[in-house]
Amino acid sequence: MGKSRSGRRRQADAETVVANVDGGLAELIPDRDRPRARTLVIDGAPQSHVDLDDPAYLSFEYQRRLGHVIDLVAPPGRPLHAVHLGGGAFTLARYIAATRPRSTQQVVERDAALVQLVRRELPLDPTARIRVRSTDAREGLAKVPDGWADLVITDVFSGARTPAHLTSTEFLDDVRRVLRPGGVHAANLADGPPLTHLRGQIATAAARFEQLALVADPTVLRGKRFGNAVLVASDAPLPIAELTRRAASDPHPGRIEHGRTLTDFTGGAVPVTDLAAVASPAPPASVFR
Repeated sequence: MGKSRSGRRRQADAETVVANVDGGLAELIPDRDRPRARTLVIDGAPQSHVDLDDPAYLSFEYQRRLGHVIDLVAPPGRPLHAVHLGGGAFTLARYIAATRPRSTQQVVERDAALVQLVRRELPLDPTARIRVRSTDAREGLAKVPDGWADLVITDVFSGARTPAHLTSTEFLDDVRRVLRPGGVHAANLADGPPLTHLRGQIATAAARFEQLALVADPTVLRGKRFGNAVLVASDAPLPIAELTRRAASDPHPGRIEHGRTLTDFTGGAVPVTDLAAVASPAPPASVFR
């Protein structure tokens, strides 16, 4: 391997850090507008954005939508018990630590080399109560005590695809196990036309949770392009009105589907089990151009 893949700073760009991690070639690319901000890119696919000076700043569209869920899951400032399946650059764990001090968080990120890179180049606040486990998401989730979490966020991608074993009713059974009564599960999903994966994930969540809401760009929901959607699930009523208002006011406005409309959107899709599960579809190359 040449120097560009060694984890050292490139001569051509003294600020970009490039390293081999378990999931591919990782780059930490500087943000021209924010001196201590970096975007994590793995094999050309943007994964996370972190601003060490302002960890409450969320740059990515889907992360802002997950940020709205975090803001609304409990009264402002109240500490949370949160589990993050998928770590990336720990953007959302940093967000919770900044907006809800004294929160206790567990991050499960299988890519140990990525964890080391992020810890070195984008260190966590040493006062934040964030524990990072380098293991498979389901294995890490299995170690979380019953009823421990106020919030579970699933944002796991391997080669830009969500692994099959994180798309099933059996997986959601364990998510429900670790959630306290009234706790919330939020999942970052990616799909494109004809939205088969997304419809199946909604049906799967509906088989395990009483209340659902989906937040996405209207063009994604119409099957016009590949993109992200955030699925929110709970056994308690969700803050639909406020979530709708916040999503609509985003720089790239999102639409909320819930209730009967969301049921109709599934188009008769059936819940996914471990035996039938497949990974989410790979995004077209044009998505990252």
